[in-house]
Amino acid sequence: MLQDVNAFVTGASQGIGREIAITLADYGANVALAARSDGVYETADEIDTKALPLTVDVTDESSVIEGIEETVDAFGGLDCLINNAGIAGPTAPIEEVTAEEWDRTMAVNVRGMFLTTKHAANHLRNSDRGRVVNISSISGKRPLRNRTPYTASKMAVIGLTRTLAVEFGNDDVTVNAVCPGATKGPRIEAVIDAQADDLGIEYEQAKRQVFTDDSALGSLVEPNDVAEVVAFLASGRAQTITAQDINVDGGTAWY
Repeated sequence: MLQDVNAFVTGASQGIGREIAITLADYGANVALAARSDGVYETADEIDTKALPLTVDVTDESSVIEGIEETVDAFGGLDCLINNAGIAGPTAPIEEVTAEEWDRTMAVNVRGMFLTTKHAANHLRNSDRGRVVNISSISGKRPLRNRTPYTASKMAVIGLTRTLAVEFGNDDVTVNAVCPGATKGPRIEAVIDAQADDLGIEYEQAKRQVFTDDSALGSLVEPNDVAEVVAFLASGRAQTITAQDINVDGGTAWY
């Protein structure tokens, strides 16, 4: 499905990003693994020969430029950009959120996508199978108590996706967003812990009350479910799907 596609995946050191990178490689893609942490090398070990681990800070423009240039030099081009890098940001009412916390959340979750897309753009336009997949969240579509920076950043990703789809359309580059629900992994565990502390309840109660009770399936999302949707959108099978924000959330957000 992705034989010889050259992909650049941000936030590939853990969680959804790692799962996406491994899934793309399993379908035949060459995958550049971009992240700040050494976890990219662990991900590369799982993928083996199709992986290019890179230390990249998506908030640093020079780091992004260097990472994309290394990818193009190694693979001979760039066909697919997966913008997955993100942080959860603070869990607090708006009056307790610091300007630094707000700025950091926006820098990673929004500015990072701007920078990677900006510097990948010409390569994607020159590809005959250009794809961009941005990882947003259903929290960009519905309220999430005491998570203003995160929810605002994820709504921004949806707006970015729709506008980029129009900008890239004449070059047959598709741009879509995937909106996961609460997905199993260390990040959601930390968020649930913070919500439990804020509400004064136990972890399992917070998980049900905040994340699973209002979903059709009543469960957290598996990372591989997200990765499979990303792989489909990155493939030739999705060549006429663009400007969409697709939920993978067990039936939580219905639009």
